[in-house]
Parts: sequence; C-alpha cells; structure tokens
Amino acid sequence: MSLSAVLRSSAIPQSTSFVEPAADPALLRILTAAGLPATGRFHLKGGWVSRAWVGDEYVVRLNTDERHRDAYRHEATVVSLLAGSEVPHARHLAHGDGPDGPWYVSERLPGRTLYDAWPAADSSTRQAMIESLGAALRALHRIPVPAGLLPPWLAHAIAGKKPWAAFHPPVVSEALQLVEDARRLPGHDSRLLTDVTDWIQERLALFATDEPALVHGDLHGSNVIVDQGRVTGLIDFAEALAQPADVELDTILRWCARAREYPPTPDDQGLDETTLTEAPRWLHGAYPELFEREHLRERLNFYDMYGELALYAHRPQPGIRDAAQLRIARLLSGHNHLDGLVW
Repeated sequence: MSLSAVLRSSAIPQSTSFVEPAADPALLRILTAAGLPATGRFHLKGGWVSRAWVGDEYVVRLNTDERHRDAYRHEATVVSLLAGSEVPHARHLAHGDGPDGPWYVSERLPGRTLYDAWPAADSSTRQAMIESLGAALRALHRIPVPAGLLPPWLAHAIAGKKPWAAFHPPVVSEALQLVEDARRLPGHDSRLLTDVTDWIQERLALFATDEPALVHGDLHGSNVIVDQGRVTGLIDFAEALAQPADVELDTILRWCARAREYPPTPDDQGLDETTLTEAPRWLHGAYPELFEREHLRERLNFYDMYGELALYAHRPQPGIRDAAQLRIARLLSGHNHLDGLVW
C-alpha cells in the first residue's frame, strides 16, 4: 500500500465516532499549537498508521508512524506551490511536530471522496466527476515545479538510506537502481533480473526529452474530493514529485483496472472495477494531452515495471514479492493490467 494510503484525511466514513477537543488531549494539543480554536465537534477516524479528526472547518491529521516523519512537511511545501492556481486543493493552515508526532491541519473541503460518492452516482454524474478530475490534473501539471522535487522518504530510499517497503511513484532515472536493489536480496531470480535490465535499457530513450511536471503520484478515488459532480479538491500530496506528466496515469489506470486493491482503510473494500470501465475514456476526453505522448503504452509499461520492481526489491513479505515477480514476468511477455482498458 502506498504512503498516501496511510495518511488519508478527508472522507468521513458512515460509521464514525465524535469527539470534542477538550476530551481528546492529542487533538487539543494540535489545535493549540496551530493557533486554532479548540472548539466544535470532530469526527474521529482511523487510517493505515494515522489518526484524523474531521471538523466543520478543519481536518487535523496526526502521523503515528516514525518512518513518515517528513511527509507533512513535504506536503506543506507542495501545497504552497498551488497557492493562487486553478488546482482545487485543501488550503494548508499549519503543520508541526509535537509530543504525539507530526501533525498537519488543512481546511475542510466541501463534499466527500470520489470513492464514497462513486457507488451511488449515476453514469452522467460519474462522467462529470472524471471530466472535472481531468481539468484539475491539467491545472496541476502546469504548475512550475522545482527540479528534482521528491518526498524525503523516497529520496532516502533512492539513496539507499531507508529502502521504502511499499509501492511508490516511478522515478524514471532510478529504474536500474531498483534492479540492483533486487539483486542484493537472497533468493532473487537472477535470470529474470537480467531480462529486466535489458528491457529497461531498451526503453530509457523514450524519456530522454521529457520535461518534468508536478505529479500527485497517488491519485485514485480516496484522494479526490467531489461535491455535486465536480472535484472540489485533490488531497494527500505526500507523494508528489517532479516527473513526466503521464506518470499520473500509472496510478489512475491501475486503480481503474484493479480498484479492489485501493481501499481507504485496511477494514474497507475497494471499488468494483467493473464500474470504472468508462473512466479512462472520460478522462481522455477531458484531458487528451495526457494521453498523446508518443509510445504511451510502452511508457506506461515502463512505469508499471518500476512499481513492480519497487515491491519486489523493497517489500519484506514473501507473498507480496512473489506476486510482484509473477507480474514482472508477465510484463516482460507484453501483458499487464492495461490489456483490458480502453481509452
């Protein structure tokens, strides 16, 4: 599961509890540190390794996993780039590091996640939401981005300081490094990795003239807020980075093809992917430039290979690594989750 999956913040599940700041010391400490009124009633919700309190005006998040201490600082930096732009997003109010862990406070956006809104929406509303998402992405990819922008945890993983044990967004220049990481694992398939090395080297030229864009890096139903058929905000920029704009399609199309693998919390279920079959075509119609790169399918295959290598090289669970190895072999034969998608 990706980093943003553990830092979900904005959806209010149907079953939730309520709390007032005076009755929750951690929430009270964060609101006080942020200089915000410690009043009102908040929806308390859990996440993968985080807690969140959703109030009428604010969303308060507390990161309880030591590995992600810099995630909110990175998110604040990225959100500052969006100020004054046409990118719908939750305004950053404050962030810091307190006795309970790193925290982040943003404004509360109107609506709920696309994940929550999707099942009951009719076809025309679903199309409107996806088309609005296309407009939001076009605006995002036009934001000037600092060269080399990476989440700190990802920069550490690339540098070999703290390998990240999860799927993470592609960094094209580091694909061969993932192969080397995999070679250091006991029991690795050396013949497979030799084939992967050749496969990657044959395709690196596809990216030689790319200009980096600001890419969200983990965009799917739980990271999009919608209201009345339109996107009111993209959320959770903890994985945002500077990469080719079509990197965004890697997660979006994977979500459309394998939506059950993207639940908002460990206790939930992902959407039924059969309800998302039209989403790629609707997104294409709203943001055709994103799909017009030469050799797009090969580029998307490359991003997919990167993701599977990240799992194979960095994930400790044998079952997950075995599944990634099978998908790598299938990709080498020219097949993956993109086979059944139409855009």
